[in-house]
Formats: sequence, structure tokens, C-alpha cells
Amino acid sequence: MFIVNVEGAIHRNGKWLLIRRSHKEEHAGGMLSLVGGKCELEGNSIDILERTLQREVFEEVGLEVKELTYVNSSSFVTDSGVNVIDVVFFCHQASGEAYAKSSDEVDEVLWLSTSEILSHQGIPEYLKVNITLAHQTIDNSMNLKGGCK
Repeated sequence: MFIVNVEGAIHRNGKWLLIRRSHKEEHAGGMLSLVGGKCELEGNSIDILERTLQREVFEEVGLEVKELTYVNSSSFVTDSGVNVIDVVFFCHQASGEAYAKSSDEVDEVLWLSTSEILSHQGIPEYLKVNITLAHQTIDNSMNLKGGCK
């Protein structure tokens, strides 16, 4: 059995939104990460991943996001032995200003460039991979727009 987790790679003005997870969090407390959270049981539903991400981003940092684009998925096992499927989406900010809205989940919000993230010694490798893949989403979008002129 898996927990399904979703994360948002939110990009604005050349920087990515990262959070420092609250030290109260059971998994990865105090670590830098993308914003997100786990899906709740809903029975039969559609767009559960997208709706979960929109809810979690708003609850944790007060932003509304739109135009979610799949980036990648992975699995991992938490320190307590829980199996997790993690799905990352590239998101456009629709409204709001990011702040540590949920102190139980977020200690701090940071906006860092791709190069700052990739060179940061305290950022886990999986997050660097997710940012690299999300950055490619931006590059691909720019190429498509350039080709339409």
C-alpha cells in the first residue's frame, strides 16, 4: 500500500518556490522541499492529484496555482517505513503571495534560482532532479512558443 503525495514546482521571475519543512513534520522535518502533500481518500473522483496539489499549496503557503503540467513521478520509503508515490507538477502562480501559512508544516518560504538550488549543499539530490526536470518543462514551453511565431 502506498501514500500518494503531490508536489508543485512553482516558478516566478526566474526562481523556484521552496519551503523549509517544519521541524514538527514526521518526514524530512527541517529540510528544503517543494510545496505539496498527500492525497486524501475521496472514493470515486476525478483530478484528485491536481485538486490535492491546489489545496495543499493554498493551505501551506497561501498561493493559488493553475495550469499544472506533469513533471515526473518517483517512489520512496520514509524513515518510518511508509511507502510513498510522489508526483511532481510544474505550476503557474494564479494569485497570492507565498508565506509560511501553516506553521505546523512550513517554517520558511524561499525563492531560489535553478543554479542556486543545484549548487546548494543542503538540498537533497531528488529535489535537484525534480527542479532540473521542471526547468526543462519551461525550456520546452519556450521552444514551442518560439516555433509558433
